[in-house]
Amino acid sequence: MSRKKVTILDVKDKKEKGEPITMLTAYDYPTGLLVDQAGIDIILVGDSLAMVVLGHENTVAVTMDEMLHHCKAVARGAKYPLLIGDMPFMSYQVDEKEAVRNAGRFLKEGGMDVIKLEGGRDMASTVRAIVDAGIPVMGHIGLTPQTISKLGGYRVQGKDVATAKALLDDAWALESAGAFSLILEAIPSPVAKLITERVSIPTIGIGAGPDCDGQVLVIHDLIGLFDRFVPKFVKKYANIFPAIVEALEGYRDEVIAGTFPGPEHGYSMDDEALQALLKELGE
Repeated sequence: MSRKKVTILDVKDKKEKGEPITMLTAYDYPTGLLVDQAGIDIILVGDSLAMVVLGHENTVAVTMDEMLHHCKAVARGAKYPLLIGDMPFMSYQVDEKEAVRNAGRFLKEGGMDVIKLEGGRDMASTVRAIVDAGIPVMGHIGLTPQTISKLGGYRVQGKDVATAKALLDDAWALESAGAFSLILEAIPSPVAKLITERVSIPTIGIGAGPDCDGQVLVIHDLIGLFDRFVPKFVKKYANIFPAIVEALEGYRDEVIAGTFPGPEHGYSMDDEALQALLKELGE
């Protein structure tokens, strides 16, 4: 089946037609290639790479240069999905001009099609400035990991009337500012459903129930490659961590036992050439 590059117009069209949108994270050439070949609509090069790839405790530590490095690698492997670069902590919060410059780097240097940033009404003017510069923006509301200290930890957002209404206001503000879509993270399903019904732009849920226009997961969670914790909203479609460890242990044991490499893993040399070499060496 022939494929074409996914665009923001394709994603918007899926919402209008009621067709589910698929999205996964990727962080390097191999994962970008795998997600591409699986026929996923959108790849997010997420700042979650700070945790699942670089080993940090949270997403705050990752830098612009690190994000761009990984974006470039993903772009080499993924040719068809819409590619979204995640703006890291303090790359857009301080100054709108700096935010626009950094957003532009994701497209110009990182090979991305879109940028994503966290925040609602407080980020609306920044979103508008980036959009006005010709850079598509995906918003992100609900549980926003970059401000986890402010939120008091990894907690579901919007569980009461006031906070649920605040999320709706955030969604409307980002839509008005020109965001082309929204990530809804760790939000009660009924609230995510209301947001999805009341904005014209696509919503992508992660821990936000089945009524969003699409879904996203961290690829390391989905395939069982991240061993520290598994959020409630994750479904493991594979568990490759123990399988990889088993393979590595098998390699270790065979090297120690002298059974690897075997004859089938080596290269032969013509016996006449070998004898000539030994003669040359005086042996």
